Amino acid sequence: MKFKPIFDKSRLKKSTDDSPAKLSAKEEMELEGVQPDMQQITITETVTIPEKGVLRTENLVKKYGKRTVVNHVSIDVTQGEIVGLLGPNGAGKTTLIRLVCGLQFPTSGEFTLYGVTNTDRRIYKNRRRIGAVVETPSVYLDATAKENIKAQYRVLGMPSFDGVENLLQLVGLENTGNKRVRDFSLGMRQRLGIAIALCGEPDFLMLDEPINGLDPQGIIEIRELILRLNQEKQITVLISSHILDELSRLATHYGFIDKGSMVKEISAEKLEAATKKCMKITVNDTRSMCLVLDQMGIEYRVVSLTEAELYGNITVTTLVRALDTVGCEVVSMREKNESLETFYLNLVGGGTDA
Repeated sequence: MKFKPIFDKSRLKKSTDDSPAKLSAKEEMELEGVQPDMQQITITETVTIPEKGVLRTENLVKKYGKRTVVNHVSIDVTQGEIVGLLGPNGAGKTTLIRLVCGLQFPTSGEFTLYGVTNTDRRIYKNRRRIGAVVETPSVYLDATAKENIKAQYRVLGMPSFDGVENLLQLVGLENTGNKRVRDFSLGMRQRLGIAIALCGEPDFLMLDEPINGLDPQGIIEIRELILRLNQEKQITVLISSHILDELSRLATHYGFIDKGSMVKEISAEKLEAATKKCMKITVNDTRSMCLVLDQMGIEYRVVSLTEAELYGNITVTTLVRALDTVGCEVVSMREKNESLETFYLNLVGGGTDA
């Protein structure tokens, strides 16, 4: 579903670096209501946050006819967290985000946003603290990054363009100049989408599959940006993904969702404790390696004549030095994520797309 701009794009061509053009009465009325086609949500107004609870859903249900997409989902998001909403494609992650944003309405159940329930008329004010990129970023392909951000400033009725350059720098797009968005890489478009979501200086950022389809460099850029927003700007983040390995590098908490149901909530610390760390090592002689491992009290499993799996917290430097004393050469070492993957697959019933 594509985003239909709520103002004429021709106004972009007339824009200058002066103050944003005043919105028409029709545009102001449109801003007051829910935009069902809007994929980018950023609204701004200072709201007092009385507690650390940001989002709480209680038995949230969304049905399309007889098909249940979100099935009695309950989840808590606390201020300062990076919550990874993890599940296979079609599990209900995007629908849950759309419900919180107000793009769709729940069939039953409720949620609270900064202490205000979704049935309370005050929820509109608290939604002004949300920035979201739902599905794909909605941008003007024939405009530059700066023009896109200025367009969002106009939508929000911001008094000036003072923060535009800072946003471009924050997401690493300050040197794009007159380059049109249609010539951007997918990763650059994702970063621009996040910049647009940040226009209203939100406290809570929701990102739907932001690394989907990106190359390794693009994934690293998005990951570093999210961490920077959380650590430097103290922005709470809810990020959905079906990529376990990448979320494990970001999340402080996890919500595992499958077939519309929340099957488990767990902190990163508890998840790490529940899964056994494993290091795969390749050496030239496993016999001498086993002697060293026995002496050091390290749990291991020999896989072949040259490979073994080591478990527990291992100091690599100490191990390599000990192996060197018995003439055992380390060819390679790498962490294995099979145990974490097994934990995930056991929760979501094998990981088959819903």
